Amino acid sequence: MEQRVAVEITDGVADVRLVRADKMNALDDAMFQALVDTGLRLKAEKGLRAVVLSGDGRAFCAGLDAGNFGRMAEGSGRYKREEAEGGSVTSGLGARTHGPANRAQYAVWVWREVPVPVIAAVHGVAFGGGFQLMLGADMRYIAPDARLSILEIKWGLVPDMAGTQLMRHLVREDVVRELTYTGRIFSGEEAGQIGFATRVVADPRAEALAVAREIAGKSPDAIRAAKRIYNDAPYQSVEEGLVAESIEQGQLIGSPNQIEAVMANLQKRAPSFAD
Repeated sequence: MEQRVAVEITDGVADVRLVRADKMNALDDAMFQALVDTGLRLKAEKGLRAVVLSGDGRAFCAGLDAGNFGRMAEGSGRYKREEAEGGSVTSGLGARTHGPANRAQYAVWVWREVPVPVIAAVHGVAFGGGFQLMLGADMRYIAPDARLSILEIKWGLVPDMAGTQLMRHLVREDVVRELTYTGRIFSGEEAGQIGFATRVVADPRAEALAVAREIAGKSPDAIRAAKRIYNDAPYQSVEEGLVAESIEQGQLIGSPNQIEAVMANLQKRAPSFAD
């Protein structure tokens, strides 16, 4: 099968690229599986410090492969047969195949579970499922002229790749509703204004790789602990969140990498952290 995702790891930074450039990195069955497989691989990758997720060619990701919409329109015909046989990207939407998520949702959610920071570098378009994919990252660096949309309404659908759970923690609810109900295409510049973009930059991938390398130079124990805290915080009470901070900090204080961070600063040298 044609490759869908390429991964290169250098000095602890994983450069992850969607490589279906001829289709603007659209999501077909193989792409969904490749995203899940890549995320699972990186969850277990020793020495990993940061991840950059980008798309080759003219786009980050154009969303669900257009061929699927034609089959959906056939109703009880071909598309339903493919779904029953496990051959469509929407097979078994109700089945919880990855914890609380189905496979399509996990293609996005797995990037939250990768224990190190993930930066999405977005150019061209990020429509529908592609827009939701970028939401799975810790940060999103977006080109000012990128075009984005919660496009599912165009096809009579709702966002269903974990987007509803991720958007509500990033942008005001009324803004999310307006974009969902209309499917309006908006720019990277506007994404920065309303909160979807962490940074609006001319070269998102170069900037993301530079920041990933900076993160890779910090204590991996502290970085992973911080991601655990921020992942859980939206779903915890204040009391639970304060306890989580204390637990993580208690495990860090006096640990080898924490001591190395202190000594490197005192001795004015580059730190050497162990994994």
